[in-house]
Amino acid sequence: MTKEIRPEDVASLQGLFQEEGRLRGLLQGLVQAALEQEVANHLRARKYERSSGRRGHRNGYKRRQLKTRVGVLDLKLPQVRGGQFQTQLFGKYQRQEAALMTTIAEMYYQGVSTRRVAAIMEELGGFQVSSATVSRVAEELDEQLEQFRSRRLDDVEYPYLIIDARYEKVRVNGHVVSQAVLVTAGINAQGYREILDWRVADSESELTWDSVFQNLQLRGLRGLRLIISDAHSGIRAAIARRFQGVSWQRCQVHFVRELLKTISWKQFAAVAHDLKEVFKPESAAQCRSIANQIALKWERQFPRLANRLRDGLDDCLAITMFPASHRLRLASTNLIERLMRELKRRTRVIGIFPSRLSCHRLCGALLWEIHESWQLKSPLLKITAD
Repeated sequence: MTKEIRPEDVASLQGLFQEEGRLRGLLQGLVQAALEQEVANHLRARKYERSSGRRGHRNGYKRRQLKTRVGVLDLKLPQVRGGQFQTQLFGKYQRQEAALMTTIAEMYYQGVSTRRVAAIMEELGGFQVSSATVSRVAEELDEQLEQFRSRRLDDVEYPYLIIDARYEKVRVNGHVVSQAVLVTAGINAQGYREILDWRVADSESELTWDSVFQNLQLRGLRGLRLIISDAHSGIRAAIARRFQGVSWQRCQVHFVRELLKTISWKQFAAVAHDLKEVFKPESAAQCRSIANQIALKWERQFPRLANRLRDGLDDCLAITMFPASHRLRLASTNLIERLMRELKRRTRVIGIFPSRLSCHRLCGALLWEIHESWQLKSPLLKITAD
C-alpha cells in the first residue's frame, strides 16, 4: 500500500532546496553514513562489536573536505589500525568531484602550469586548489594512461594493424623541434577498433617503430595477419624484422598521391581519373592488367609515373588475399588518418608543446577518448574464424 504524501512532507523537501546549506547538510550526512558502513564492512565488525573475524580496529578519524556542486562537505574519514583501509568513495588525494578533476587535467594536458591552473580554479570555483594537488592529479591520470597504454593484448586476437604518425612542435632543451607522434590502431577478432599504442619520438625511424612492435609483442599481440601503413622505409624495415610472415599492405591513397606528384598539373585530372580504375577489380591480376595499360598510355609523357606504377603496385595488392568485405576498410590508412585529423584539430590550439611529456599526455588522453567512443559503436568489420 502506497503511503500518502502529506503537505508538510512536501514543504520539508522543498526546504532542502530553498534553505541555504540544507541540501549540503543532507548530502554530507549521507556520505558520512556511507563511510561508516564502508569501514564496518572492511573490519567485518560494527562499532564496539566483538567478532572473531575482525580485520583490524578503528583508530579515530581524520578530517577531510570534499568539494561538490552544493558546497564543501566536512567529513570524518575513519582510520584503521592493524588493517589497510582505503575508501572507495573518493581517491586518496581527491578533494573535488570528478568533473573538477577533469577540468584540472585538461588544462594541465594543454601545458598550463600548475600554479596557473590553481589560480584559475580559485577564480572559477571560489576555493583554493594547490599546485601540489594539480601535480598529484596529473600523476594519477598519467598512471591511468600508462595502464591503458600497457594493457595486455593476449585476451583476443588482432588480425589487422593500422599504423601512422604525425608531427607536433615540442620544446626540447630550450629549442622548438618537430617530434613524431606514432600511433598504432588495431582491429580485433570481434571487428572492433582499438588504440593499442602511442608514443612521442624524434622521428619515424626503424629503431622507433621496432620499439613499438617489440612492445606489442611483449604485451601478447597475437593472430596478426596484415599491417597497413604508408611506404616509410623505417616502418618496412621494422615489420620485416619483427613480423616475418605477416602481410604488408601499402596504403593505396598514399601510393596514388605519390604518383600524382610526378606529373604536370595540366594532366592532373586525367591521370587521377585513370589511377582510380586500377584498384576497382577484386583480383590482383586484373589490377595489374589495368595498371599496365595506364602505364603504357602515359609512359612517353610521364616515364617516372609509369615506372613507379609498375614497381610499387604489388605492395598495394596484399588486401586482395583477404575477404572482399574487408578490402574497402583496409586498402588504405584512412581510418587512422581521420583520427590524426582529430588530433591535429585538438592540438592546433596549443601550437608548441612545452615538453615531450605534455605532448604525450594530451595525445594519449585524446586517443583514449577516441578508443572508448569506438567501443560504443558497432563493429567495423565482420570477422569469422577460418
